[in-house]
Amino acid sequence: MAMACKYGTHRVLEPAGVLPQPALKISNDFSTVYDNEILVDVTALNIDSASFTQIEEEAGHDVEKIKAKILEIVQERGKMQNPVTGSGGMFIGTIAKVGSALKDKAPAEGTKIASLVSLSLTPLRIDEIVAVYPEIDRVEIKGQAILFETGIYAVLPEDMSEKLALAALDVAGAPAQTAKLVKPGDSVLILGAGGKSGMLVSYEAKKRVGPNGRVVGAVCFEADAKNITDLDIVHEAVLADATNAVEFMNKTLAANSGQEYDVVINCVNVPNTEMASILPCRDDGTVYFFSMATSFTKAALGAEGVSKDVNMIIGNGYTKGHANTTLWELRENARIRKIFEERYV
Repeated sequence: MAMACKYGTHRVLEPAGVLPQPALKISNDFSTVYDNEILVDVTALNIDSASFTQIEEEAGHDVEKIKAKILEIVQERGKMQNPVTGSGGMFIGTIAKVGSALKDKAPAEGTKIASLVSLSLTPLRIDEIVAVYPEIDRVEIKGQAILFETGIYAVLPEDMSEKLALAALDVAGAPAQTAKLVKPGDSVLILGAGGKSGMLVSYEAKKRVGPNGRVVGAVCFEADAKNITDLDIVHEAVLADATNAVEFMNKTLAANSGQEYDVVINCVNVPNTEMASILPCRDDGTVYFFSMATSFTKAALGAEGVSKDVNMIIGNGYTKGHANTTLWELRENARIRKIFEERYV
């Protein structure tokens, strides 16, 4: 078989000349597997939280309608990319075939892996949706996917279940980026601190700020506030609605002695929280938008409109060593691991 573009442009059907992620349609015909591709038998998808929330609401929380919508998207696009949010998710599966050019680089056929690239650019075919678990954004399927030469993945660890590893790796970029962004003595605000990515980010941030720093976790529900307080992963939990930017700013600044934050990390899964992230951040501070519900336009023009000179980072789900960093957090903190096993497995 022939070599193909390592970025996957050979599978783009529409429009011509773009990469697989922004493409409207890519080929999920796997009768041909190129020498620098990996074919995977897929057993489960973890749909991006913002995407699943949007699909679930559109479907009126009806599981059969959720299934139908996911099948419709994959049939139309050749990938699981929500046309509203633009985001995807990740999969777990077993390597079915390794192209000859990757034999020395990839694990052997039969190895269980988790993809670490977005479903929004991954050629995917779904033969059957076996089950949907709305509470954890997971869909069990029978199907196949292709990983391109540049596609990253993690071999599933032996010391935790597949479902636990998938739940953590689904948000691996967030805690790993936090480890890079947060410095000793920083004040850090985390939006959505009670969720899957939020808990890992809070834990990592509190480790990084040290004895002279401060981590504040903003949540919408009393139960989440109690949970992150009991876990001791924040210095203070604040109940606040991030879609009400000014009220949110006032509440979160009060939790930091009236001072603006050095780093703000957005882990929510709903739209219209851009300004709640920007307003509490100091000039020359950093806002990290991990949320795929973020609007670049609202963030950029909103910051300009309130004269905020902040460094805004798009939620890149990849940074070097992100899988190891995230899995290590679950090994290091038995209490967070227990929460993950109770909620997401």
